[in-house]
Order: sequence, then structure tokens, then C-alpha cells
Amino acid sequence: MDLVVGLDAGGTSTRALVLDLEGVRLGAGLAGGANPNSHPPERAAAHIGEALREALDGLDSRKVRSGVLGMAGASKLTTDPGVSALFQAAWADAGLNCPMRVITDCEAAFATGTSSPDGTVVVAGTGSIAARVVDHRMTRASGGYGWLLGDEGSAFWLGREAVRATLRLLDRDASLEGLATAVLSVAGARNRNQLIQVVKAGAPIDLARFAPLVSAAHHHGDPEAIRIVRAAAHHLTEMALDVVTDSSPIVLVGSLIVTPVGVALRDELRVRTDAPVIMATEGAAGAAWLAAVDVLGPDAPRPAA
Repeated sequence: MDLVVGLDAGGTSTRALVLDLEGVRLGAGLAGGANPNSHPPERAAAHIGEALREALDGLDSRKVRSGVLGMAGASKLTTDPGVSALFQAAWADAGLNCPMRVITDCEAAFATGTSSPDGTVVVAGTGSIAARVVDHRMTRASGGYGWLLGDEGSAFWLGREAVRATLRLLDRDASLEGLATAVLSVAGARNRNQLIQVVKAGAPIDLARFAPLVSAAHHHGDPEAIRIVRAAAHHLTEMALDVVTDSSPIVLVGSLIVTPVGVALRDELRVRTDAPVIMATEGAAGAAWLAAVDVLGPDAPRPAA
């Protein structure tokens, strides 16, 4: 029984999926983030190996005919031989003999939502990006600059905005409730200076841990959370419309798609474009399907639910 494997490696988590050539899911693995731009490359590569070993547990890795790694920071593997070597070693150590085909997380995400070769994908997870996909290849992008230069509408951005909103309230000596109270509680801080120190002591990407607080506060009508959610959805919509060229599908993927940000994003896109909007939740499935396409061609069965 021949197998294929696909991985979705993001800033927060890495997921691996093993399929047979009928699209049946046979194994899955989960590990920490593997974006080599936001994690030390050694740790990122180790997470790739960890996810693969879990997904392949009990299966014969020698039967894997094709493997696709979809990842944020994919260009790092093509520009830095040392990083590439670490990932290749993790691949081989997991028992895989087939080549490791590396694609962007955008290409994997788009393939998760549709078998159409052309369209648009919006990734809203730890980071954010919108991309135009033609023949399963990313041809244009909007956003995706990383936390220092952008990532508007992402979990990182939501967390940062939540902290900033809390700091503004503290600066005004305003009464604190809802989102601001939750931010201080999660940070273990009691005042402005402590909050700043806690945030600065961590890695920038750690701000994403405050993002779920925005969703929770939004559900309770917190005005700051409502403002942040609307702004995030608008940023993501603008990124999408920067690359939309026709009415081909728009695939939405990432951890925020199932939150109030995702709801607001879908609503705004449906008002501003007539393209069908598709939700997808698992980039690893798209990567695995593309691995199957490498073996069987474009009629490869889609991964079973």
C-alpha cells in the first residue's frame, strides 16, 4: 500500500498527515512551530521530525512515495543551505526516502480548500498573508512580511493590539474590565510597567498567546475587542482584494478563521467580491493531497474527512 505525507508547518504548530492513494487518513502528528524565521532552525527542524514520527507511527515509512512540506518561511530552505540540511536530516531521520518537496504554506492551504488550480488564499494564523495561486503555485502575495513589518490581522497582531489597548487604559487610569483585565491576568502583571516588562521579556511571537482573549472578550461585547476584531477583518480583506483578479475561489485558512475575526472577514468579503469563499482548517491535508497529485496527477482523490 503506497502512502503520501503532507505537513503544515507554521509559527505555532506543525501538523503532519499520512494518506493512502485513495485519500484515506492513516496517521497524524502534531508538534511545535517550525517556521525557521521565528524559531531557532534546530528547534524548527526537530519539530518537523517529531510530527512526522508521530504521523508514521505503526506505518511503513518506506512505502511513502511522495512528501510535501508546506511551511511559513519556506524561502529560508532555498536560501540557507545550513537550514535546508537540518530539515533534510529531520526528514531522513523519520525514515522517509522520498524527496522532500517544499512549498509555501499558502499553496498548501489553498489546496486544502479546493482542487481548483487557481484562486486566492488568505492565511490568518500566527502570521497573516494573502496570495494568488495559479496552477497550484503562488504567483503574487500581499502581506506576509512577518511580525516586525506587518502580519496585520494575525494572532500576533491581535495579541499586540490587546496589550496596547490595555496599556492605553492604564495610561488614562481608566477602569479596567473585560479584555484589559484578562490581559493583565494572563501576563501575571498588576500595572503598566509590569505588563511592558513581561511582554518584552518574551519572544515577539509570544504575543499571539493574548489573541484568544480578544475572541472571548468579543463574545461578551467588550468595545476594545470589537474594535480590534473589525480592524483585523478589514486588514485581511484588503490583503485578499490586493490579489483577487477574478471570481475563482477564495480559501480562508488558519486558527483565526473559526473565531470572530473569521466571521467578520467572511462577511466583508461577501459584500466586496462575488468570488466563492471557502473555509479550510488543515493545511496538512492540502500538502498531502498535492503529494498524491505528484503520484497520480490532478485526479488524485481528495483527503477523506
